[in-house]
Amino acid sequence: MSLIVRFAPSPTGLLHIGNARMALVNWLFAHKNGGKMILRLDDTDAERSTAQFAQAIEQDLTWLGLNWDIFEKQSDRLASYDEALARLKETGRVYPCYETSEELEYKRRRNLKAGKPPIYDRAALNLSDAQRDGFEAEGRTPHWRFKLIHDEIAFDDLVRGRVSFQGANLSDPVLVRANGSYLYMMPSAVDDMDMKVSHVLRGEDHVTNSAIQVQLFEALGGAVPIFAHLPLLTDAGGGGMSKRLGSLGLTDLRAQGIEAMAINSLLAHLGTSDDIEPSMTLESLAENFDLTHFGRASPKFDPDRLWALNARLLHTMSYDDAKNRLDELGLDQVTTEFWDAVHGNLDKLSDITLWHAVCFGTIEPDIDPDDGEFLVSALNLLPPQTADAPWDETTWSAWTGAIKQATGRKGKSLFMPLRRALSGLDHGRELKYLLPIMGRERVAFRLSNPAGVST
Repeated sequence: MSLIVRFAPSPTGLLHIGNARMALVNWLFAHKNGGKMILRLDDTDAERSTAQFAQAIEQDLTWLGLNWDIFEKQSDRLASYDEALARLKETGRVYPCYETSEELEYKRRRNLKAGKPPIYDRAALNLSDAQRDGFEAEGRTPHWRFKLIHDEIAFDDLVRGRVSFQGANLSDPVLVRANGSYLYMMPSAVDDMDMKVSHVLRGEDHVTNSAIQVQLFEALGGAVPIFAHLPLLTDAGGGGMSKRLGSLGLTDLRAQGIEAMAINSLLAHLGTSDDIEPSMTLESLAENFDLTHFGRASPKFDPDRLWALNARLLHTMSYDDAKNRLDELGLDQVTTEFWDAVHGNLDKLSDITLWHAVCFGTIEPDIDPDDGEFLVSALNLLPPQTADAPWDETTWSAWTGAIKQATGRKGKSLFMPLRRALSGLDHGRELKYLLPIMGRERVAFRLSNPAGVST
């Protein structure tokens, strides 16, 4: 049996970090086991699904590197659902119901008030032909429910272990709305059957859906896939994320400067006992991926942790890995030496524009008037830069040693005025790495011209 998984988002909104986790898990599982991944847009909700959201989903997955092997849209497969519904009608596994939404809500509240679960009472099964005719004469059109068999429904989950439900404790799900449109439950099962999906990996909020779909698979004569339900992400405080997504959409994270592989590196291990280290490639993540490492506890997503991982990723990134991205920023004079000198201070890649200005362009100096005489002394002691005396990582130490001896300054009073004059900053990469890139002419110019205009 070929291993096939699917990621099936609804194009009714933008992908967020929780969606990305399930897309990544499916991709890694497929690639670890030599399988394939289907991207399937569950777009049967015609009122809310849009082409713009569908395009954004594809763009976000492409940015993450989560390429798919097969692409499908449910809106292209309505005939398959019509056929499946007809088969269920023939075998008596669906039945028409005429309650209005207000009547169903009344029943639900009545059950809850009585301390009973809000399970549909199957009243529609007891309707006579005359009663059904009467409802339709009133202008009511039926919605259709799937009739569950009241036996045990059980399956072995790759994350949760043995899962068991009693059919009698589940409500017969609505498969078709009164307007004739399909809800999620049946199209998803039909697609999984037709596309020969072998493994369904999704969030634990779908566990009950899976139990219902087991009976749908069986009723339609299809093979039941292997399930794995992962705990849902929570925020850093352990609360649900659904109302706290804020800027955690993938589009927003990309705009903020988060690296795709920082997201992938975090989400591949969040919820496991594995150490979370930045990885440069999806292939390396797939090589070490193990679905059994995911626990039952809800993993906490902390944006600060993602940003810290983002910085660590950039700090370990080679110039070759960064070069194409640097070219897109339109910066000149970007070399291996420059990258090696500054990437250890990047929180996001665009921060490099600041260090590019420090090394090659215009800066805003931060000069204390009381340091004017000190900077003149520093300028006079600036070592030469020639073929016989090149500037390297030892130049800074030799120069500041001479300044210390001549002025008596040391520690912060020695180093901080130089840093502020040369970079306009009071923090950042050690100047011993930046000095050789800036060059003597630029250093001398900034010491003698606090405006810092580039030569």
